Amino acid sequence: MPVHLNHTIVPATDRDATAAFLVEILGLEPAPVYGPFRVVSLGNGVSLDVARADGDVPPQHYAFLVSEPEFDEIWGRIKERGLTFWADPYHQRPGQINTNDGGRGLYWSDPDGHNLEIITVPYGGW
Repeated sequence: MPVHLNHTIVPATDRDATAAFLVEILGLEPAPVYGPFRVVSLGNGVSLDVARADGDVPPQHYAFLVSEPEFDEIWGRIKERGLTFWADPYHQRPGQINTNDGGRGLYWSDPDGHNLEIITVPYGGW
C-alpha cells in the first residue's frame, strides 16, 4: 500500500470556533467530536483534527487543492465575511489572487493566524 497522509493536528485556542471556521469557509460537512478533537474531513480522506492548545499557537500552513467552482465558492465566502486575503504566502499582495502554474490561488488566515491557501492547480502544474 502506498503511503497516504491520514490526518494532521491543527492547534487552536478555541477548538470549536476554528473547526466551524474551516467548515464554513471551505464548505465542508460539520466536524464531529472525536476525543479531544473536532475532525474536519476533507474530500480525499484526510482530516484536520482540531485540538485546543494551551498557550500560544504556532502558526502553520495548510493548503487545499480545489476545483475552479470550489475556488469561486470559497473566495466568495472569504469576501462575504470581509476577511483579508493575499496572492502570496508572505501577505505582500492584499486583495489579489495569483495565477501560479496556470491556476488560481489565494491565502487567508484563520482565527489563530494559521496561513490557509486554496489552489486550483498543484505546485508545478498537472
